[in-house]
Amino acid sequence: MSTDFDVIVVGSGITGGWAAKELGERGLKVLLLERGRDVKHGDYPTEHAGPWTMPYRGMGDQERYKRDYPIQSTHFLFNEYCEHFFVNDREAPYQCDPARPFFWYRGNQVGGRSLIWGRHTYRWSDLDFEANKRDGHGVDWPIRYQDLQPWYDHVEDFIGVSGQAEGLAHLPDGKFLPPMQFNCAEKLFKTRVEEKFHDRIVTIGRVAVLTQPHRGRGACHYCGPCERGCSVGAYFSTQSSTLPAAMATGNVTLLANHLVEKIVCDPLTGRATGVNAIATDTRARHFVSARMVFLCASAFASTQILLNSASEKHPGGIGHASGALGHYLMDHTMSLSARALMPGMQDRYYQGNRPNTMYIPRFRNVSAPQEDFVRGYGYQGLAWRGSWRRGIGDSGFGKDYKEALHKPGPWLIVLAALGETLPRHENYLELDAKHPDPFGIPQIKIHYSPGDNEARMMRDAKEQAVAMLAAAGAQVQAATSDLLPSGSGIHEMGTARMGNDPASAVLNKHNQCHAAPNVFVTDGACMASGACQNPSLTYMAITARACDFAATELRAGRL
Repeated sequence: MSTDFDVIVVGSGITGGWAAKELGERGLKVLLLERGRDVKHGDYPTEHAGPWTMPYRGMGDQERYKRDYPIQSTHFLFNEYCEHFFVNDREAPYQCDPARPFFWYRGNQVGGRSLIWGRHTYRWSDLDFEANKRDGHGVDWPIRYQDLQPWYDHVEDFIGVSGQAEGLAHLPDGKFLPPMQFNCAEKLFKTRVEEKFHDRIVTIGRVAVLTQPHRGRGACHYCGPCERGCSVGAYFSTQSSTLPAAMATGNVTLLANHLVEKIVCDPLTGRATGVNAIATDTRARHFVSARMVFLCASAFASTQILLNSASEKHPGGIGHASGALGHYLMDHTMSLSARALMPGMQDRYYQGNRPNTMYIPRFRNVSAPQEDFVRGYGYQGLAWRGSWRRGIGDSGFGKDYKEALHKPGPWLIVLAALGETLPRHENYLELDAKHPDPFGIPQIKIHYSPGDNEARMMRDAKEQAVAMLAAAGAQVQAATSDLLPSGSGIHEMGTARMGNDPASAVLNKHNQCHAAPNVFVTDGACMASGACQNPSLTYMAITARACDFAATELRAGRL
């Protein structure tokens, strides 16, 4: 393929869209490669479809899901309305240890998982960036909060984040649009918890969902089915936000239905000269040249490309000499800590479907260390009233029963903990040459299990959730410290981590590969630790920062 590109960006999701925008705005010629189909903003055919318009009334063909979507169909948002935003597991296989399954949720299309993500966006602080150095788990981050602070500002100003400033040093405030509001049960919970527990704050989630018009996008309608696509553009996605800005530069070429097999490197210098790409519809193979490569394909997919780019100069793959490539895999540990009934308020209700939750920031190992575990966890949760659907699980029949279902049910509240997973060498992915995928590329094989620290953390999270609900006057119905299946956090991190030493890290402080300085990795693969906050805002800030550095270096002739 005849090309004249400065940069190839691999992947068009949350980080790939940002890389295309930032590099294009700096005048570089960018080729944006996406392995999946094109999806145009606004072309969301089921966005407001009623169940009567769907063949299975929104429930889908369960036999087909068992056959073609055994992993994806376990995602909490997966249904007949949005199944087209998830991969077909049979067509996109991967391997796991049978005794240690990992649920890898994917969306191969332009926009990737930015069309189906939860949109919680929290800044990290130096409590997170200094954690590895402080307790000895993992390598020290080569950056600190002050390095990312202006880039957090830059990203938030562009995407629009609604939230409430709280003045917490370990959860820095950002540039917020007006916050969404609690319902009456959540207000009561907040008041009583903060009265009882002086180390805790109950706040509204900080989400990339607009509460007022912003940069040509409309405010949220609170309609509810966000996972089907949002033609208003109220929530951040590649389609609604970064891709239009990227294309407006005139410097970005988008090529969908092209997956990247490997990076091709100069045999003498070891630097990238381009990529081998496969047209997924015709199976034709192309070599596409460029002066540098940005991997933004997702943590696992980017690392798969690095591993598959083995050559004489890079035996074992680009960055393999560090001993870290593929290793130190992390995902947030999750547990549905407690569910309770909130008495009273039977004359109160709410309007709309708020695409947000309460958030209780980390309070463990902040000012005083815990004896039982390191790092920490936060909670996401919400209160709601039961609808007629509660009748599916209730017993009863007849006129009185049906009439009762016409009225709202009792107030319920749930708290779910998201905990930090320590970076451990034994959690890793590798290529399985014995099992190639449909395009002849070795499949990923995932080796992952949470450790004792995570189990102890979730036991504490359960106890504290029960204590807070009791303090709020709620009647606890169920509580558990059982971990949800690995992968449930949908925050894959690590496997090509940042670090100052090439002997222990794949990337430097600017997200350059130590072994190939014109290759950058800015998605979840670059993370040296996982914190307990949702990581997507940090991915975006890291990407924008790396793009600024790469463009400067390229123009100076150093790349």
